[in-house]
Amino acid sequence: MYEKRIKQLTSDYASRGVKVVAIMPNDPKAIHLSELGHTDLSDTLPEMKLRAQYRHFNFPYLSDGTTQNVALQYGPVATPHIFIFDQQRKLRYEGRIDSNSREELVTKHEARDALDALIAGKPVAVDHTPAVGCSTKWAYKEAGAKQEVERGEQEPVKVDLVSAADLKALRKNSGTGKLLLVNFWATWCGPCTAEFPELQKMIRQYRKRDLDIVTVSINAPDEKNMVLKFLNEQHAIGKNLIFNSNDPAEAVPAFATDWTGAVPYTALIGMNGEVLFKNAGGMNALEVRRAILKHLPDDRYVGQHAYWNSVF
Repeated sequence: MYEKRIKQLTSDYASRGVKVVAIMPNDPKAIHLSELGHTDLSDTLPEMKLRAQYRHFNFPYLSDGTTQNVALQYGPVATPHIFIFDQQRKLRYEGRIDSNSREELVTKHEARDALDALIAGKPVAVDHTPAVGCSTKWAYKEAGAKQEVERGEQEPVKVDLVSAADLKALRKNSGTGKLLLVNFWATWCGPCTAEFPELQKMIRQYRKRDLDIVTVSINAPDEKNMVLKFLNEQHAIGKNLIFNSNDPAEAVPAFATDWTGAVPYTALIGMNGEVLFKNAGGMNALEVRRAILKHLPDDRYVGQHAYWNSVF
């Protein structure tokens, strides 16, 4: 929610002797998957690079999550938490950037006010404000993240037979009030089994959002136990189906998209049954997550839908 404003602050003050540096303080091992329900990426260094590239950051973006040595000296309580130093590196302001994460509701711009005062050689009128945002993921929170994973591994796994008529009904996605992501796969398909862990991450990551993720195996019905064994190995806690026909091609017209029958095949279905995204062959998990986020409504806070449909 603040990326665009940080970029603007960087460009606005670059010619006025101000340098902006962003530091990621979060320990990636301390982040719960359930905390990532509004994002496509976590906070590892490779993912930070993807974020910086995706949003064209014009400032250095540094990782401190592995050791948190720098973060422990600064003491950020939440993100974003800004620290402004003068030419002698004396701290002159710390706290929030402005008064609301939704830019249209902002009425106070404390960070800019502090910078303007320092550049003009004047005292900073307000030198501290509370930093409101997602709490810093300190290393001690890793135990909680591990416990979340362990609880997920204890949840029951099952697979149900599904008919062509059931697939037609699933495809309509009528009256659910949720988006629907469907992945067709088979145990004998290498790319299918390779991408399956990413699907399970998405289930855990977005389970509190208005989204259902369903897997449909096109194994023969008498291979149900084989399918279930694989699903248990994957701790596949979502809704898992297996087509109940020995002729898997019958599933193609039942699902009624451009699917040819080759697996893996993934489709995102809207709340009115429209196809919002589709992918034949091995999926790009990041591309799928961004497609999901682009179409999810503002179900937890206002602004995330606009963010994923914006370019800056």
